[in-house]
Amino acid sequence: MMHRHLPLLTLLALLLTACGTDSKHFKIEGRFLHINQGEFYIYSEDGETDGIDTIKVEGGRFAYETACQRPSTLIMVFPNFSRQPVFAEPGKTVSIEGDASHLKQMEVKGTDDNVLMTAFRRQVADASPPETRKLAAKFAENHADSRVSTYIVKTYLLATAEPDLREALRITNIMTDKQPRNGEVARLQQSLKALTQGSVGNRLPAFSARDMQGRSVSAAALSKGVAVITLYASWNYDSMDLLRRLKMLRRQKGNRFEIATFSVDASSRETYNALRYDSIAWPVVCDGRMFEGETVARLGLRTVPANLLLRDGRIIARNLSTQDLIKRIEQSI
Repeated sequence: MMHRHLPLLTLLALLLTACGTDSKHFKIEGRFLHINQGEFYIYSEDGETDGIDTIKVEGGRFAYETACQRPSTLIMVFPNFSRQPVFAEPGKTVSIEGDASHLKQMEVKGTDDNVLMTAFRRQVADASPPETRKLAAKFAENHADSRVSTYIVKTYLLATAEPDLREALRITNIMTDKQPRNGEVARLQQSLKALTQGSVGNRLPAFSARDMQGRSVSAAALSKGVAVITLYASWNYDSMDLLRRLKMLRRQKGNRFEIATFSVDASSRETYNALRYDSIAWPVVCDGRMFEGETVARLGLRTVPANLLLRDGRIIARNLSTQDLIKRIEQSI
């Protein structure tokens, strides 16, 4: 009797396989309450996918599928600029459920890493910033064998007004021992070793890049007098406002200080279109790698807007508010 059911079972297995995700792709299926139509963006933080994609919400639901050859970290960016990591794995599908009016309570299921990240986000949901930093350090250390730890270190220990470089490096060293084949962890460790030398009071780490007009931008070019490095994104109003304030101050002071700006837009075209009417004359660098750009990472620019204030090639302040940065420049020139 059992043999007569074999063709039916085989057909059922084939149908289930056809409806799933093959071993070279990763899929997200989601549902949001209190939103019928809309869109948000997604990109790869570790460079496993190119550029930035748009995900459309229809009837409160959305789906996204991408090629996936190895585990990677995807970042979903919502209209309010909040970010949600999704840890992708070849052949896997994750589900996302949340309330569009309470995105912090979003739940991601489907793989161990995503469940782990959801647990951490719940843990810090109502914590103060100092408490969040302590909880993040402890969580990352306790789960140093997970890719989640890399994201937590970058986001909660580094992407702050006062990054804790030494604590981040200590935990990353533990992660390196637990994940010796993870290239992202190895790159983070190398970056942090360089960054510990680029804290306030130290000289600006050496770098060399090309701006959107092909001009050379380097640490050496910013080593005399007062100079400012800023981080910019076309989707961030504060970073745009900072550039306008710096342009005005530079004109008032007769170009007596230098400026270099690094854009974390997904493409130089986005930066060009946003800045072409503002007559920004100083170098603007955009390599399309967003926060994973080599120079951006080396300088420890993890938030938008971020900034470095330099005097004679030495860092005298980091990540000042726009008002404080303008004031410090006026005092320094």
